[in-house]
Amino acid sequence: MKNILLPTDFSKNAYNAIEYAVQLFENEDCTFHLLNTFTPVSYSMSTFADGHSSLMLEELTRRTSENRLAKIEEGLIAKFNNPKHTFLRSASFNLLTQEIEAVIKERNIDLVVMGTKGATGAREVFLGTNTMFTIKKVNCPVIGVPEGFTYEKPKKVVFPTEFKFSLKNKNLELVKSICANHEAELNILNISFKKALNKKQEEVKQQFEAFLNDNSYVLHNAEYANLVETIEQFQIQQKINFLVMIKNKPSFFENLLFKPVIKKIVYHTNIPFMVFPSMKLMKS
Repeated sequence: MKNILLPTDFSKNAYNAIEYAVQLFENEDCTFHLLNTFTPVSYSMSTFADGHSSLMLEELTRRTSENRLAKIEEGLIAKFNNPKHTFLRSASFNLLTQEIEAVIKERNIDLVVMGTKGATGAREVFLGTNTMFTIKKVNCPVIGVPEGFTYEKPKKVVFPTEFKFSLKNKNLELVKSICANHEAELNILNISFKKALNKKQEEVKQQFEAFLNDNSYVLHNAEYANLVETIEQFQIQQKINFLVMIKNKPSFFENLLFKPVIKKIVYHTNIPFMVFPSMKLMKS
Protein backbone atom coordinates (compact mmCIF):
# COMPACT_ATOMS: atom_id res chain seq x y z
CA MET A 1 0.00 0.00 0.00
CA LYS A 2 1.52 3.29 -1.10
CA ASN A 3 0.97 6.53 0.81
CA ILE A 4 1.01 9.42 -1.64
CA LEU A 5 0.79 13.06 -0.59
CA LEU A 6 -1.12 15.42 -2.90
CA PRO A 7 -0.77 19.09 -1.89
CA THR A 8 -3.29 21.45 -3.45
CA ASP A 9 -4.00 25.16 -3.50
CA PHE A 10 -7.24 24.42 -5.40
CA SER A 11 -5.77 25.65 -8.68
CA LYS A 12 -6.23 23.89 -12.03
CA ASN A 13 -2.51 23.20 -11.98
CA ALA A 14 -2.70 21.39 -8.64
CA TYR A 15 -5.81 19.43 -9.63
CA ASN A 16 -4.12 18.35 -12.86
CA ALA A 17 -1.24 16.91 -10.81
CA ILE A 18 -3.71 15.10 -8.55
CA GLU A 19 -5.42 13.48 -11.54
CA TYR A 20 -2.01 12.53 -12.93
CA ALA A 21 -1.12 10.73 -9.69
CA VAL A 22 -4.43 8.88 -9.52
CA GLN A 23 -3.98 7.65 -13.09
CA LEU A 24 -0.27 6.87 -12.75
CA PHE A 25 -1.02 4.49 -9.87
CA GLU A 26 -4.38 3.22 -11.10
CA ASN A 27 -3.32 -0.44 -10.73
CA GLU A 28 -1.84 -0.13 -7.25
CA ASP A 29 -3.36 -0.03 -3.78
CA CYS A 30 -2.85 3.56 -2.61
CA THR A 31 -3.93 5.97 0.06
CA PHE A 32 -3.89 9.49 -1.32
CA HIS A 33 -3.47 12.22 1.27
CA LEU A 34 -5.10 15.42 0.00
CA LEU A 35 -3.49 18.40 1.71
CA ASN A 36 -4.30 22.09 1.73
CA THR A 37 -2.44 24.58 3.89
CA PHE A 38 -3.82 28.03 4.58
CA THR A 39 -2.81 31.29 6.20
CA PRO A 40 -5.74 33.73 6.06
CA VAL A 41 -4.81 36.94 4.25
CA SER A 42 -6.46 39.11 6.86
CA TYR A 43 -4.69 37.32 9.70
CA SER A 44 -2.92 40.50 10.90
CA MET A 45 -1.57 41.73 14.18
CA SER A 46 -4.87 43.43 14.92
CA THR A 47 -6.83 40.19 14.61
CA PHE A 48 -4.06 38.35 16.44
CA ALA A 49 -4.56 40.70 19.36
CA ASP A 50 -8.22 39.75 19.41
CA GLY A 51 -8.03 36.05 20.22
CA HIS A 52 -11.74 35.49 19.62
CA SER A 53 -11.67 37.07 16.17
CA SER A 54 -8.52 35.25 15.11
CA LEU A 55 -9.90 31.88 16.17
CA MET A 56 -13.12 32.52 14.27
CA LEU A 57 -11.19 33.50 11.15
CA GLU A 58 -9.00 30.42 11.34
CA GLU A 59 -11.99 28.13 11.87
CA LEU A 60 -13.89 29.70 8.96
CA THR A 61 -10.90 29.31 6.67
CA ARG A 62 -10.40 25.72 7.81
CA ARG A 63 -14.02 24.81 7.07
CA THR A 64 -13.77 26.33 3.61
CA SER A 65 -10.59 24.35 2.98
CA GLU A 66 -12.12 21.11 4.25
CA ASN A 67 -15.22 21.59 2.09
CA ARG A 68 -13.14 22.15 -1.02
CA LEU A 69 -11.00 19.10 -0.26
CA ALA A 70 -14.17 17.04 0.14
CA LYS A 71 -15.37 18.20 -3.29
CA ILE A 72 -12.07 17.16 -4.83
CA GLU A 73 -12.38 13.71 -3.25
CA GLU A 74 -15.97 13.36 -4.46
CA GLY A 75 -14.95 14.36 -7.97
CA LEU A 76 -12.08 11.86 -8.08
CA ILE A 77 -14.26 9.02 -6.82
CA ALA A 78 -16.99 9.85 -9.33
CA LYS A 79 -14.56 10.12 -12.25
CA PHE A 80 -12.22 7.20 -11.59
CA ASN A 81 -14.21 4.93 -9.23
CA ASN A 82 -11.11 2.91 -8.33
CA PRO A 83 -11.60 0.43 -5.44
CA LYS A 84 -7.82 0.27 -5.01
CA HIS A 85 -7.72 3.91 -3.96
CA THR A 86 -8.69 5.58 -0.71
CA PHE A 87 -8.45 9.25 0.22
CA LEU A 88 -7.67 11.13 3.40
CA ARG A 89 -8.11 14.90 3.69
CA SER A 90 -6.14 17.40 5.73
CA ALA A 91 -6.57 21.17 6.06
CA SER A 92 -3.80 22.79 8.07
CA PHE A 93 -2.97 26.29 9.26
CA ASN A 94 0.71 26.17 8.36
CA LEU A 95 3.27 26.97 5.69
CA LEU A 96 3.20 24.44 2.86
CA THR A 97 6.72 23.04 3.02
CA GLN A 98 6.64 22.79 6.82
CA GLU A 99 3.37 20.88 6.71
CA ILE A 100 4.62 18.60 3.94
CA GLU A 101 7.66 17.71 6.05
CA ALA A 102 5.45 16.97 9.05
CA VAL A 103 2.95 14.86 7.11
CA ILE A 104 5.72 12.83 5.47
CA LYS A 105 7.00 11.82 8.91
CA GLU A 106 3.62 11.33 10.57
CA ARG A 107 1.97 9.30 7.79
CA ASN A 108 4.93 7.40 6.36
CA ILE A 109 4.54 9.07 2.97
CA ASP A 110 6.23 7.29 0.05
CA LEU A 111 5.85 10.00 -2.57
CA VAL A 112 4.73 13.61 -3.06
CA VAL A 113 3.04 14.63 -6.32
CA MET A 114 2.51 18.30 -7.09
CA GLY A 115 2.03 20.66 -10.00
CA THR A 116 4.71 22.95 -11.40
CA LYS A 117 4.36 26.23 -13.22
CA GLY A 118 6.53 27.34 -16.11
CA ALA A 119 8.41 30.61 -16.02
CA THR A 120 10.56 32.82 -18.19
CA GLY A 121 13.29 35.25 -17.27
CA ALA A 122 13.06 36.99 -13.91
CA ARG A 123 9.66 35.44 -13.21
CA GLU A 124 11.49 32.24 -12.24
CA VAL A 125 12.08 33.87 -8.88
CA PHE A 126 8.36 33.86 -8.17
CA LEU A 127 6.97 30.82 -9.96
CA GLY A 128 7.54 27.17 -9.22
CA THR A 129 9.00 27.90 -5.81
CA ASN A 130 6.71 25.54 -3.88
CA THR A 131 7.94 22.58 -5.88
CA MET A 132 11.56 23.74 -5.65
CA PHE A 133 11.36 24.25 -1.88
CA THR A 134 9.73 20.85 -1.45
CA ILE A 135 12.40 19.09 -3.53
CA LYS A 136 15.11 20.89 -1.59
CA LYS A 137 13.76 20.31 1.92
CA VAL A 138 12.18 16.84 1.99
CA ASN A 139 13.96 13.50 1.87
CA CYS A 140 11.15 11.90 -0.07
CA PRO A 141 10.58 11.37 -3.80
CA VAL A 142 8.72 14.25 -5.47
CA ILE A 143 6.95 14.06 -8.82
CA GLY A 144 6.39 17.39 -10.53
CA VAL A 145 3.66 17.62 -13.17
CA PRO A 146 3.97 20.57 -15.57
CA GLU A 147 1.06 22.95 -15.89
CA GLY A 148 -1.40 21.81 -18.53
CA PHE A 149 0.19 18.38 -19.05
CA THR A 150 -2.39 15.90 -20.31
CA TYR A 151 -1.96 12.48 -18.74
CA GLU A 152 -0.20 9.82 -20.77
CA LYS A 153 1.36 6.63 -19.52
CA PRO A 154 5.12 6.94 -18.97
CA LYS A 155 6.20 4.77 -21.88
CA LYS A 156 9.73 6.16 -22.27
CA VAL A 157 11.59 7.19 -19.11
CA VAL A 158 15.01 8.82 -18.98
CA PHE A 159 17.40 8.56 -16.04
CA PRO A 160 20.54 10.74 -16.39
CA THR A 161 23.31 9.33 -14.23
CA GLU A 162 27.06 9.14 -13.59
CA PHE A 163 26.60 5.71 -11.92
CA LYS A 164 27.57 7.17 -8.56
CA PHE A 165 24.44 6.11 -6.67
CA SER A 166 23.80 3.32 -4.19
CA LEU A 167 21.78 0.27 -5.25
CA LYS A 168 20.50 0.18 -1.65
CA ASN A 169 18.40 3.28 -2.34
CA LYS A 170 14.81 2.09 -1.86
CA ASN A 171 13.55 4.73 -4.27
CA LEU A 172 15.05 2.81 -7.17
CA GLU A 173 12.29 0.26 -6.53
CA LEU A 174 9.74 3.02 -7.14
CA VAL A 175 11.35 3.84 -10.49
CA LYS A 176 11.44 0.15 -11.37
CA SER A 177 7.79 -0.40 -10.43
CA ILE A 178 6.57 2.63 -12.41
CA CYS A 179 8.39 1.30 -15.48
CA ALA A 180 7.13 -2.25 -14.94
CA ASN A 181 3.50 -1.27 -14.33
CA HIS A 182 3.37 0.81 -17.49
CA GLU A 183 5.62 -1.43 -19.60
CA ALA A 184 7.92 1.56 -19.99
CA GLU A 185 11.39 1.57 -21.45
CA LEU A 186 13.98 3.00 -19.07
CA ASN A 187 16.61 5.00 -20.93
CA ILE A 188 19.75 5.22 -18.81
CA LEU A 189 21.68 8.27 -19.98
CA ASN A 190 25.32 8.36 -18.90
CA ILE A 191 26.65 11.87 -19.45
CA SER A 192 30.42 11.65 -19.28
CA PHE A 193 33.24 14.17 -19.04
CA LYS A 194 35.23 12.48 -21.83
CA LYS A 195 36.38 9.92 -19.29
CA ALA A 196 35.66 6.21 -19.11
CA LEU A 197 33.79 4.89 -16.07
CA ASN A 198 36.11 4.04 -13.19
CA LYS A 199 36.00 0.68 -11.43
CA LYS A 200 33.38 1.75 -8.89
CA GLN A 201 31.12 3.30 -11.53
CA GLU A 202 31.43 0.19 -13.68
CA GLU A 203 30.39 -1.95 -10.71
CA VAL A 204 27.32 0.23 -10.10
CA LYS A 205 26.44 0.06 -13.79
CA GLN A 206 26.61 -3.75 -13.82
CA GLN A 207 24.66 -4.04 -10.57
CA PHE A 208 22.01 -1.65 -11.87
CA GLU A 209 21.62 -3.70 -15.06
CA ALA A 210 21.14 -6.82 -12.93
CA PHE A 211 18.60 -4.94 -10.80
CA LEU A 212 16.67 -4.07 -13.99
CA ASN A 213 16.81 -7.63 -15.29
CA ASP A 214 13.00 -7.89 -15.60
CA ASN A 215 12.58 -4.38 -17.03
CA SER A 216 13.02 -3.04 -20.51
CA TYR A 217 16.01 -0.68 -20.54
CA VAL A 218 18.51 0.86 -22.94
CA LEU A 219 21.94 2.32 -22.15
CA HIS A 220 22.98 5.58 -23.80
CA ASN A 221 26.16 7.64 -23.61
CA ALA A 222 26.56 11.36 -24.18
CA GLU A 223 29.52 13.64 -23.69
CA TYR A 224 28.94 16.62 -21.45
CA ALA A 225 28.44 19.93 -23.21
CA ASN A 226 25.46 21.53 -21.53
CA LEU A 227 23.65 19.15 -19.23
CA VAL A 228 20.21 20.75 -19.53
CA GLU A 229 20.44 20.98 -23.30
CA THR A 230 21.69 17.39 -23.54
CA ILE A 231 18.71 16.13 -21.56
CA GLU A 232 16.27 18.28 -23.52
CA GLN A 233 17.64 17.12 -26.88
CA PHE A 234 17.58 13.50 -25.74
CA GLN A 235 14.00 13.92 -24.55
CA ILE A 236 12.91 15.20 -27.96
CA GLN A 237 14.87 12.66 -30.00
CA GLN A 238 13.73 9.67 -27.96
CA LYS A 239 10.18 10.95 -27.32
CA ILE A 240 10.69 10.75 -23.56
CA ASN A 241 7.63 11.44 -21.41
CA PHE A 242 9.00 10.96 -17.87
CA LEU A 243 12.27 12.10 -16.30
CA VAL A 244 14.00 10.72 -13.19
CA MET A 245 16.79 12.47 -11.25
CA ILE A 246 18.65 11.87 -7.99
CA LYS A 247 19.20 14.68 -5.50
CA ASN A 248 22.66 14.48 -3.97
CA LYS A 249 24.53 16.15 -1.15
CA PRO A 250 26.52 19.22 -2.22
CA SER A 251 29.49 18.20 -4.30
CA PHE A 252 31.55 19.55 -7.14
CA PHE A 253 29.19 17.93 -9.64
CA GLU A 254 26.05 19.16 -7.90
CA ASN A 255 27.31 22.70 -7.38
CA LEU A 256 28.33 23.11 -11.00
CA LEU A 257 25.66 21.09 -12.74
CA PHE A 258 22.94 19.35 -10.83
CA LYS A 259 21.34 22.23 -8.96
CA PRO A 260 20.92 24.28 -12.14
CA VAL A 261 19.51 21.20 -13.85
CA ILE A 262 16.83 20.62 -11.22
CA LYS A 263 15.96 24.32 -11.11
CA LYS A 264 15.66 24.62 -14.87
CA ILE A 265 13.76 21.35 -15.18
CA VAL A 266 11.24 22.49 -12.56
CA TYR A 267 10.68 25.77 -14.37
CA HIS A 268 10.94 24.70 -18.00
CA THR A 269 10.25 21.01 -18.57
CA ASN A 270 7.10 20.02 -20.41
CA ILE A 271 7.07 16.43 -19.11
CA PRO A 272 6.56 15.04 -15.60
CA PHE A 273 9.72 14.42 -13.59
CA MET A 274 10.64 12.67 -10.37
CA VAL A 275 13.46 13.72 -8.03
CA PHE A 276 14.43 11.43 -5.17
CA PRO A 277 17.13 11.76 -2.49
CA SER A 278 20.42 9.88 -2.48
CA MET A 279 21.26 7.44 0.29
CA LYS A 280 23.59 10.00 1.90
CA LEU A 281 20.75 12.52 2.14
CA MET A 282 18.35 9.98 3.61
CA LYS A 283 20.89 9.07 6.29
CA SER A 284 21.67 12.68 7.18
